[in-house]
Formats: sequence, C-alpha cells, structure tokens
Amino acid sequence: MTSTPRTAPPASAGDAMTVDEARRSASASAAAGAPWLIAYALTLGVVAALSFVLDTRAAALATLFQGGVALPLAFALERRLGRGAMPADHPLRSLSVQLAMVQVVALPAVIMLYPDHPELVPAALAAVGGAHFLPYAWLHGTRVYLVLAIAVSVVSWVLAGAFGADAHRAVLVWWAACYVAAAVALLRLARSRTAPPSAAAR
Repeated sequence: MTSTPRTAPPASAGDAMTVDEARRSASASAAAGAPWLIAYALTLGVVAALSFVLDTRAAALATLFQGGVALPLAFALERRLGRGAMPADHPLRSLSVQLAMVQVVALPAVIMLYPDHPELVPAALAAVGGAHFLPYAWLHGTRVYLVLAIAVSVVSWVLAGAFGADAHRAVLVWWAACYVAAAVALLRLARSRTAPPSAAAR
C-alpha cells in the first residue's frame, strides 16, 4: 500500500512573523494611522467652523455624528496612503480592530451629557478618543500617539473648564488642530519607514 503524500498548507501572513515584524507590517498597511487622523481632522474642522454659527445643541449633535462622514473617508485614504490591506490572517488584525472599536463602549456616557450639558459633549468625546490612542504608541512604535493622547484628552477638559458655555468651540478647534499636527508627523514617519535606504539617508 502506498501512502498519499500530504500537501503542505499554504503559508499565511503570520507564519514566522515576530511581534516587531507584525507591528511594522500593521503600521505600514495603515500608513501609521495618518489617514484616520486626516479624515477626522477634516470633519472636526468643519464642525469647529460651523460651531460659530450653530447653537450649542446643534454643534454637539454635529460632533457626535461627524464620524459617519469621517469613517468611510478614512478607509478610502488608508487604501490610498497605506501599503496594501492587512491580510485577514495577520496576527495583529484582531487587536487592531479591537483598539479602534474600544471607544464605542464609552459613547453612551458621552450621549448622556447631551440633554443637560451639550457644551461638554466635544470635550467628553475628545477625552475618549484621545485616550484610545495610548495603545497605538506601542502598535505603531512612535511617541506621537502618546503626545496626541495627552494633548487631546487633558487639554480638552482644561479648555472646557476655562471657556464655560463656549467650551465646545474651543475644544473643537484644539481637537482638529491636534489631529492635523499628528497626521503630518505620522505621514512623514510612514514615508520614512517605507523609503529605500538610499532615499532615507538623504
């Protein structure tokens, strides 16, 4: 009786990949997260501008729902700026999704502020969004996310206390500005990491 030779299973993205290699691969596919910050900086910037002509409640609602525009824009920019989609079997794919979705858990608490304190909705949402960036400092291997998390979360509450009824305007402007600065830094970082050694040395 002859035995039928077994066919080796196809190699997957996670085969023989170290943690550092997985992090670099995940970061490259997302252009270090810059596309997401660009998208949200645009929508938050628009809401910030509108907050000077809208009443407080309307501005708070716009803040809550601007993500519906930013999300598809972020995916489109990631396809444009990143180095290919992350494979389905990538070892850090599940973690990346969980990190992105963790802020959704706190969304009900932000919504509960709306009836009585709509002026605090942007500060609360900024604090949640800013805090969720902390693990990205490890994932993307850069302190930009650490600085961004502290700047957005802490300063937003300082502005909320300082500006009172106009807190939403100050927070939205600061929030969008932080995202713009971080997006520029991360985009440069992503490009430097993917540039050929000869080009990076220039």
